[in-house]
Amino acid sequence: MISSRVLLLAALISTALAGPWANICAGKSSNEIRTCDRHGCGQYTAHRNHRPHQGVDVLCSDGSTVFAPFSGMLVGQEKPYKNKNAINNGVRLSGRGFCIKMFYIKPIKYKGSIKKGEKLGTLLPLQKVYPGIQSHVHIENCDLSDPTVYL
Repeated sequence: MISSRVLLLAALISTALAGPWANICAGKSSNEIRTCDRHGCGQYTAHRNHRPHQGVDVLCSDGSTVFAPFSGMLVGQEKPYKNKNAINNGVRLSGRGFCIKMFYIKPIKYKGSIKKGEKLGTLLPLQKVYPGIQSHVHIENCDLSDPTVYL
């Protein structure tokens, strides 16, 4: 029987070997985190309506191409809101020791394999729902831990 220490070590090594994530947004040379605007701040644990922000917002222009940050499997659609609006779409991506949800994108597909840096979809029109916000892709680890270090 494999000990829990061995499994933990294997998971850590797998994550370390995966390296940093690819640039997420076309036209950006790095994954820049959204600063504060009248709608809030984009860093992990920023305050949002009396609760901490459980992800990180990576700057991206409305309509821009969004890329897969790592190779893995798209495992289904994710929606950040219960109501319908122009940005209520996203996808779950799992692989290389990671599991994330990416919101505010229109994915080209919801299931199947994808490679690091491959086109994942297009950023939806955040300005239609939140005028004046710094448009961004929201990235959230499935376990709600901080994804900042991989950006």
